[in-house]
Amino acid sequence: MILITIGSLEERIIKLLQETYPITTSEIAQKLKASLREIEWVLKKFQIKRIVQLEPFPDKTYVRLLRDDFQFVGSKQQRKTIKHTTGHKKEERKNYDDINDIMYS
Repeated sequence: MILITIGSLEERIIKLLQETYPITTSEIAQKLKASLREIEWVLKKFQIKRIVQLEPFPDKTYVRLLRDDFQFVGSKQQRKTIKHTTGHKKEERKNYDDINDIMYS
């Protein structure tokens, strides 16, 4: 069983490889919007662990998923958006002449 952290680049690559075959390294980089160098680095790590097999051709490198015993672990955290205001709310100004109170008489 291979443990993969949820939300990581490794998870995204493995899920893409499970859905799509044949696929090249450049197609993976394009679909995941990551750099080709970063994708190749992760895939070489996977090749050392015998998770994937890289099939180099003169103009492309195809990727084949060799294993399917993955467990995705970790908590997927949603980032909370922070709303920034441009300034303080303008307080409504009260007209004290219109108030009929003992204090303002």
